[in-house]
Amino acid sequence: MRDTTEPGFRENVDIMFRRAVEYLDLPPGLADKIQICNSTYTVRFGVRLRGKIETFVGYRAVHSEHMEPVKGGIRYAPEVHQNEVEALAALMTYKCALVETPFGGSKGGLCIDPRKYEEHELEQITRRFAYELAKRDLIHPAQNVPAPDMGTSEREMAWIADQYARMNTTDINARACVTGKPLNAGGIKGRVEATGRGVQFALREFFRHPDDVKKTGLKGDLSGKRIIVQGLGNVGYHAAKFLREEDDAIITAVIERDGAILNDKGLDPDAVRDWIGQHGGVKGFPDAEFTPGGASVLEHECDILIPAALEGVINRSNADRIRAPLIIEAANGPITAGGDEILREKGTVVIPDLYANAGGVTVSYFEWVKNLSHIRFGRMQRRNEEAHAMTLVRELERLSADKNLGWELSPDFKKRYMQGADELTLVRSGLDDTMRTAYQSISEEWNQRRDVRDLRTAAFIVSINRVASSYRAKGL
Repeated sequence: MRDTTEPGFRENVDIMFRRAVEYLDLPPGLADKIQICNSTYTVRFGVRLRGKIETFVGYRAVHSEHMEPVKGGIRYAPEVHQNEVEALAALMTYKCALVETPFGGSKGGLCIDPRKYEEHELEQITRRFAYELAKRDLIHPAQNVPAPDMGTSEREMAWIADQYARMNTTDINARACVTGKPLNAGGIKGRVEATGRGVQFALREFFRHPDDVKKTGLKGDLSGKRIIVQGLGNVGYHAAKFLREEDDAIITAVIERDGAILNDKGLDPDAVRDWIGQHGGVKGFPDAEFTPGGASVLEHECDILIPAALEGVINRSNADRIRAPLIIEAANGPITAGGDEILREKGTVVIPDLYANAGGVTVSYFEWVKNLSHIRFGRMQRRNEEAHAMTLVRELERLSADKNLGWELSPDFKKRYMQGADELTLVRSGLDDTMRTAYQSISEEWNQRRDVRDLRTAAFIVSINRVASSYRAKGL
């Protein structure tokens, strides 16, 4: 059970912010300006459904406009409330600054359980919500750009984009009003997998820093590392899939709503996800031990723990029993400030959420740029790259034949070498570069300042410094 005396999510973010500010020499008042949420809009609207009018409540918080547009997802959940949305908007500000995407932070939410409505009803609700936000410029390519979040997907983003375009028929950049759209509605390849892929790239970069890895007591790279994943939604699934298939990690446990399954030899994320889709949970999954107390599995021995679902799952009540030497926060706020303090005292290394799950906003940035440039990435240069590669391969083969060298390039090498970069390749390359560069800035702060004891504080220091620099450039 979570300790209800702990601060809420918003207070947790503020605590972590203030902890980092103590290391910075900011002008009087600037820290308060950065910390405070600029504005929060509450909209209440009615939709006629099933013969009656239902009233819905939605929010859109704008935390910081040090850069515009502001960026942040829209979540659909019955427990959405203003404090949560404002906390998530603040995290978006720090996240965007950390990975150097030119956005301020925002977040939206609608108090709704989407499972209770048919698809056509959800479309009606989404379009009306989008209308209420767009007429206040809270959806706009140059001012406020939403994206998917918990309870929403590319389907809802397509509805929002179409609603905005209907309201702004002469806006040539209308598709850039929202990201996370389907490909046929202006989306970008690699966006669905982006956050999970970012978690993989974050771990890869961490393991490229031997001094940082040494602090966990682990050795080597990701190969053979035992991983527990809490939440096999979009983020957890893709992170687990890529780590298993491409880095030879072992997924030893998956925690879901109805419990957890364990297998020391490893679980196949694809098989587990298919089972959840068919049965509504992990119970009964073959060749695995099932335990109904899923939360207790967070405390099982492993090398890496990936909380990828809910806020506050690691807190003062259970942090001292967490045995993973390395935790990477794939979800937003899975560790409370109290839990974070306990883990820090234990020496547990935490790769923080504002860095670890920034893959989504990074690829959203690429999609936004694509929509504004009105051209698919790779379209101009791909065949030109292939032609240049073909020229070199043919010359090498000619020289081999002329000089009787007796060697030839393998078909597999030629295929890979002569393949020009398409959109997905470029997106993954850009995401990898972003996650590498961002971690390097965090690690440098962590290791150069002897009094900075954890990666979270280091990440906040980097982010706050960048936001402060933007405000100074504006004359504040």
